[in-house]
Amino acid sequence: MKISKDFNLKWNKFRRDRRAFISFIFLITLFIVTIPAEFLCNTRPIILIAEGKTFIPVLFTYSEKDFGGTLLSEPDYLSKRFTNLLEGIPEVTIFNSTKSENSSKFEIELDDFEDEVNENYIPKNTKNPISNTSIKPIDYWILWPPIRYDYKHIPTESKTGNVVLAAPYKIINKETNQETNSSWDDGHYLGTDDRGRDVLARLIYGLRISMIFGISIAIAGTVIGCLLGGIQGYFGGWVDLIGQRLTEVWGSIPRLYILIILSSFLVPSALLLFLILNLTAWMGIAAYIRAEFLKTRNYEYVKSAKAMGVSNFRIMRKHILPNALTPVITFFPFEVTAGILALVSLDFLNLGVPSPAPSIGELLAQGKTNLQAIWILLPTFITLTATLTMLTFVGEGIRNAFDPKRNN
Repeated sequence: MKISKDFNLKWNKFRRDRRAFISFIFLITLFIVTIPAEFLCNTRPIILIAEGKTFIPVLFTYSEKDFGGTLLSEPDYLSKRFTNLLEGIPEVTIFNSTKSENSSKFEIELDDFEDEVNENYIPKNTKNPISNTSIKPIDYWILWPPIRYDYKHIPTESKTGNVVLAAPYKIINKETNQETNSSWDDGHYLGTDDRGRDVLARLIYGLRISMIFGISIAIAGTVIGCLLGGIQGYFGGWVDLIGQRLTEVWGSIPRLYILIILSSFLVPSALLLFLILNLTAWMGIAAYIRAEFLKTRNYEYVKSAKAMGVSNFRIMRKHILPNALTPVITFFPFEVTAGILALVSLDFLNLGVPSPAPSIGELLAQGKTNLQAIWILLPTFITLTATLTMLTFVGEGIRNAFDPKRNN
């Protein structure tokens, strides 16, 4: 009950810090919004109802045959072929044979190799459409995500005539005086990158990965740091001495060298980066927990628990750790910031998650390479800076609320 009252006092003080509390609410909202990124940015519909049957392509994979087609593969929901399939428009095959003095062009389709006699025979030197058997229109309804692109989709067609590095505003070529329409006509609200992928979709997916990665690094580092630092601080003596020397030796090895060595014979992945960064992510919090345990182990209530025969593990978990959580809670937002920065830095150096995985660091690298594409660099930089700044505000607010000197 005493701990609960103390926590409530600290929480109320944190809430009174408007800058920290508003940043905390905004970060929580941003994290919750980006978690279901597949429902915000996707080439698959969220819900598709065809002939009374409900399909959820955003969660499940269907074949074209499920919608009355002939292919067993998944359809391209954005393609004209799939739209024609739903609307009952038959496919049109062009048979064209033209000859000129300098060139000749001959187009033929697979249907021309059929053994059956084609009653609708078209003579040579003609250009007429051959329609397949008519298809019955399907009664359908589609609910699309707000952005009809995911982080890896590269469109093959464009209304503006520009797929790669399409700007979200009109561009006029000074030499030819030709005007290129905004990428909004194709649904790219922040333009496209140097491969034609949607920048906004990659930014949303990349922010989700960065936040999850940073939080995971902070949680894993905190758990490992509490365990190792607590053992050193509680037992002291040779355990503490040997643990400190091993920590100093291990901390002197640069993480970047370890990553480069492992990347030479292992395929980089989010899991590999997570494991490598966790090799040293625990060292900062372990030092604070060690100091708290060294101080708290000599308190009277700890000595009384030992005299009553309580096990060392129970004393550490029940009596010392709850009273040593101030540095853990205080430094958690800063650990999240360090994890996000580590992932962004590695991706910027092309040592992180391989393409086509979305990454804020990779977007920054593209912006550096294509300085004229300000729509790539500017939104990415603003998003990263705002996220890290708000995490810093939250960390400062927690530190002010949990610092006993400030509370007194």
